[in-house]
Amino acid sequence: MIEQHIDIPTADGAMNSFVVCPDEGGPFPVVFFYMDAPGKREELHDMARRIAAVGYFVVLPNLYYRRSLDYWLKERTEAGMAEMFGHMASLDATTTECDTRAMLSYVDAQAQADASRIGAVGYCMSGPIVVWAAAAFADRFNCIASIHGAHMATDSPDSPHRLAPRIRCETYFACAEIDKWAPPADIEQLSAAFTAAKVPHRVEWYPAAEHGFVFPLRVGIYNKAAAERHWERLFGLFERNLRAA
Repeated sequence: MIEQHIDIPTADGAMNSFVVCPDEGGPFPVVFFYMDAPGKREELHDMARRIAAVGYFVVLPNLYYRRSLDYWLKERTEAGMAEMFGHMASLDATTTECDTRAMLSYVDAQAQADASRIGAVGYCMSGPIVVWAAAAFADRFNCIASIHGAHMATDSPDSPHRLAPRIRCETYFACAEIDKWAPPADIEQLSAAFTAAKVPHRVEWYPAAEHGFVFPLRVGIYNKAAAERHWERLFGLFERNLRAA
């Protein structure tokens, strides 16, 4: 495997990112891995490696680079969570468009990246982010996945469910049964919007799973069976949409 820690130039500064791909057999389809709220950390690097190991060029950016180059949530204390939510609130559809444009420019210039085939996955706070990215650059994304995405149907004009008509690619939504950030009513609204827009999509519920179930270090929340199912669905999505015919 080839691993790099690089700075991707954006209109707002240098976005420090983790990039990983196999060391032979390229160029590889691209996967943008948008982080969850606790920040870019080694746990996510390991997940990026797992994606890369099956034949992808993976880019995992630090979306908080405007505020911090090395933030990640170390303790789930009241103060720690408040700091995390502050960082999280700094991101929106506008910052997503800026950062995704920079990532696209980066992979377009990489010999080991086949930038004609791009997928994206987002977790928790980045459930909306993958939708914002695919809506802003509909001609560039072949597929997206939102894993226990938060705030997927809101009153905001850029709510993910409102952007369904702008999405052209296959979309997968993995939803935890126990998730205050994505209650059934929100997911029903999201699914109805994507159905009405005739976007190829799948909403899958994960029974007894809690928000954050995919992360091995989330003690008391990690659900191995559900996490492995998510990997199976994710790799199937990528295989269908990113592999050359």
